[in-house]
Amino acid sequence: MKIIGTTRLAGIMGWPVAHSRSPLLHGFWMDENAVDGAYLPLPVRPEHIEEALRALPILGFRGCNLTIPHKQTALSVVDRVEPLARRIGAVNTIIVAPDGTLEAWNTDAFGFRENLREAVPDWHPATGPAVILGAGGSARAVVAALTDAGVAEIRIVNRTLTRAEAVARDLSTSATRITVHPWDEASQVQRNAGLLVNTTSLGMTGEPPLALDLSSLPPSAPVVDIVYVPLETGLLAAARQRGHPVVDGLGMLLHQGRPGFEAWFGVAVRVTPELRAAVVATLVPPR
Repeated sequence: MKIIGTTRLAGIMGWPVAHSRSPLLHGFWMDENAVDGAYLPLPVRPEHIEEALRALPILGFRGCNLTIPHKQTALSVVDRVEPLARRIGAVNTIIVAPDGTLEAWNTDAFGFRENLREAVPDWHPATGPAVILGAGGSARAVVAALTDAGVAEIRIVNRTLTRAEAVARDLSTSATRITVHPWDEASQVQRNAGLLVNTTSLGMTGEPPLALDLSSLPPSAPVVDIVYVPLETGLLAAARQRGHPVVDGLGMLLHQGRPGFEAWFGVAVRVTPELRAAVVATLVPPR
């Protein structure tokens, strides 16, 4: 990659941001498509997020991605928020308009939907209720994706019921019934389900394992874990052993980057086996 006077700029703001795979992801697409662009890690402390976002057009940036802890704070900074991001209550993609104003998107729902479609093309929203473990920001994006896909019933399982109730209140629609269940009902709510999604950090490297009895989940129901470190979590290993279709979280990460890249650099991009392999190589700890 060469940086010249015409190079278009984007990046990712977070605190910390050194762990992010987004620079690798976008750098891969730039090399693959010979794009005159650069995508930079932008470590921004929480107290500086408004100044940093307002500096994007001043510095000539086309936009940026946002990661923890800025996804909610940015809602009150930008000039426009797309309806889906407003529903979810968080943003992860900023677009700088030609007039210098800032528009905020949430592409996590898109990433989840595309990952599921690619990994389990035979899955259909009418198969049965979806069970969602967790009620954080990722859960909100997943629930939004599933309501938009036409899933008629979503069951949210969470330790803190008030958080789950907030998700149900904010994202339920006339076509989708959302119910809330305590964690100790996780096994019962899997009965007749058509999809199970873990949106918690349980099972991630460095976090406690996710202990879940899958015996009541219909064998045809796909099991999705949005965790991608490790790539095969304990939940996915147990589901695979029972014969469930399984979907890891890496595809969601890769697909969510597509809309932003296309907006900033004007090139449509794909998630390919080569891209996946390049990112997977960074997930394996050195020996």
